[in-house]
Amino acid sequence: MAMGGLLAHAIWVEDAVAAIPASEGYLLVDTKKCQGCLSCMVACSLIHEGEANLSQARLQVLQNSFEKWPKDVTIEQCRQCVHPSCVDACTTGALTVDTRNGNIRRIDPRRCIGCTLCIRACPFRPQRLAVIPDREQLTGIRVTKCDLCAHARYHWDENGGGPGGKQACVEVCPVGAIKFTAEIPRQTVTGYEANLRGESWGKLGYPTD
Repeated sequence: MAMGGLLAHAIWVEDAVAAIPASEGYLLVDTKKCQGCLSCMVACSLIHEGEANLSQARLQVLQNSFEKWPKDVTIEQCRQCVHPSCVDACTTGALTVDTRNGNIRRIDPRRCIGCTLCIRACPFRPQRLAVIPDREQLTGIRVTKCDLCAHARYHWDENGGGPGGKQACVEVCPVGAIKFTAEIPRQTVTGYEANLRGESWGKLGYPTD
């Protein structure tokens, strides 16, 4: 192998070793099934922040009254990206890969200074990192993101969350419009949209295709 080839191979191996491991959990959504009840947002803020506050939810259900079904409702959740720009952008080490909880991308609130560099780095719009008030921070804010409920302080289940546990949004959705999966979705906006409608859904008069 030529010197140039050896060097290229060495760089490839180094990059492969240094690569961030993929998350072992993701959330899929079916916006054609979502009824816009916001139960998922309430549950998310309750188990993470201890209060029912939609602005503190780590996923967002967006409704557009000027659109017709199925474009009137969208669900925006963290993609747990294979190549997380938010992790790369964090300068304090607050955004890390939690190897103890299925390699989820999470924020350590003790290290977050509220600089919002991670939000600006997120390639998706709207960005799925949220800013919430925090008096303990010099900036008065800190950033949060979905951790698949692995570090939910007020989790209701003794087995906890994370890829091996339960996710509040999945558990409370009355129509099953959110689903956990361990398979890596296509890393696009539409890659996280799934058809979660079965035969019983069709009996209610909804399309299942």
